[in-house]
Amino acid sequence: MHPTPDAVTLYLGFDDTDTKTSPKGTGRTIRDFCAGLPETYRLRGVLRHQLPKLPEIPYTSNNSSACAILETDDPSLARGLFEAAAAFLTANAPQGSDPGVCLATAQAVDAGLVDFALSCNGGRVSQQAAMAAAADVHLAGCGGTNDGIIGATAAVGLTRHGWCGRFIELDDMRRLPETVAVAELRRRGIEVVSVDRDALVPLPGDAVTTGGWLRPSLWAGRPVLQVRAQGLGRWTAALGKRDGKAA
Repeated sequence: MHPTPDAVTLYLGFDDTDTKTSPKGTGRTIRDFCAGLPETYRLRGVLRHQLPKLPEIPYTSNNSSACAILETDDPSLARGLFEAAAAFLTANAPQGSDPGVCLATAQAVDAGLVDFALSCNGGRVSQQAAMAAAADVHLAGCGGTNDGIIGATAAVGLTRHGWCGRFIELDDMRRLPETVAVAELRRRGIEVVSVDRDALVPLPGDAVTTGGWLRPSLWAGRPVLQVRAQGLGRWTAALGKRDGKAA
């Protein structure tokens, strides 16, 4: 994820775009939307953010929201992107879902919006709180109860926070082989960090086994792949795939 100098960074949040019987989750939905965008928008990554699964919080299956990181050279295009995303969700979200969309430039995400996003990790929050936090950015409910505005706003704020979530889209990471060199990951902007108790430092020529499921975390605003040692010069991804809807 290499930012382009002078480009405007946009955070696009989706939430509650599915039902228990729909074939794809929010992560796949936002990826599908971004795949249809014109070249005036450059996709830099898509993050999945986890929110708490508590009895008092309504959610579909895993209570996750998603945020796409995009760039454009023309800041006036932000409004058009928001309108296109809202129209996409209105037209494509299944009956019974409660979709919401939030869009902000990185510069427009203030401390209040980030604080709101962090508060979403602690329990149930209201639509009114989401609207207040997103007062200076774009926010819309696109069907049902519109509860998705909460998670969509949280996804934007958590991405700006830079210390949570995992990448479900990042350049060509889905096409990398099951075993890849540390140097190759670093060339793509993915740092490799051991989370073993007595951690060694992964070296450029070391091999990382991903099992075909490479999902770096967002740490300090950067993609970081957590790994565990499997012998000298060999590592395996610390986070594995969970069964469920495709992201």
